[in-house]
Parts: sequence; structure tokens; C-alpha cells
Amino acid sequence: MSYPMLALACALVLALVACGDDGGEALADEGTVAVVAVDYAFEGVPASVPVGTQLTLTNESDVELHEIVLVRIPDDEDRPVSELVTLPPEELMGLAVPNLVGVSLAPPSSEGMVVEGDLVVAEDGRYALLCVIPTGADPDEYLAAAQDPEREGPPQVDGGPPHIVHGMFAELTVDA
Repeated sequence: MSYPMLALACALVLALVACGDDGGEALADEGTVAVVAVDYAFEGVPASVPVGTQLTLTNESDVELHEIVLVRIPDDEDRPVSELVTLPPEELMGLAVPNLVGVSLAPPSSEGMVVEGDLVVAEDGRYALLCVIPTGADPDEYLAAAQDPEREGPPQVDGGPPHIVHGMFAELTVDA
């Protein structure tokens, strides 16, 4: 699978509506989990949370733009997220797009802003947290391109492979 193809497919998740699990167990304020993005991992993602928990995003990188693309994994899917992110782009898209919960973008050294849906896990099951921002993309250029009302498809900006290629993904279980 080529990196440009993977980057395009993953960026479509954001357009149609962004990374490793550190195994943290801390649940923040009542019903809220504070997820921290660093280059290239998510920190503070507990193994499980109760239904109704809201995720927030803070980006501690001084350089990279990060995101959470939150996707509910279908009940009949038993592969771990670490395997799902290696699927061919069209298969990953087929899984992610219809199950998208929300997207939050966070510029370097900033709090995240929800740009699609929400980051509330409303159903029990497994969820994937993904960051599919191209490596090295200029944050200002990416955010400007994402806000262009005439844009069709994903923001077209220079950059390398998406952050999930570097391991920027996590899995979360939600219990009823």
C-alpha cells in the first residue's frame, strides 16, 4: 500500500464527515477523558470508559497539527485497531466513514476544536482514535484548506504519510 494512497483515503474520512495507545488509565473530570496528542501518539487514553464519556483533545506538539478521528468499530469486527489501520485504503474507508462519531483538530500547542460530530461515546463497543494528518503538513495551510467552502474532498496540502503510519492510533472500549 502506498503512503500517498493511504494518506488520501484517510484524509477522506475528515472530508466526509486526525496517534498509539499509551495504556493510560486516568479518567479526568466527571465523564470526560482528556486525550493528549504528542508526536506521534495519543496519551491518556484509558482501556475502557462508560457510555456517555466525552473525549477532549490537547496537542502538546510544538510543530505538528493533530486530530482525533473517532470511529465506532462494528460489533462483528474482531481485529484490533493496530491491524485495521494496515487495511488497504478503500477497506479502511469502508469501515470508518459509516461509523464516524466525530473529528477534533488541534493546532500545535493548542486545545482541540470539534469540527464534525462530537467526541461522545454514546454506545457500548470498541472505538478507534486515529490521526490521519499528513506528516509535516503546515498547520495553518491545512486549517485554511479545510475551511475553504469551495473545497471538494480532503485538504490538498504538502506533507508525508498520515500520522497513523507512525503509530498514532488508539483503541478504546466503552462499557454500558
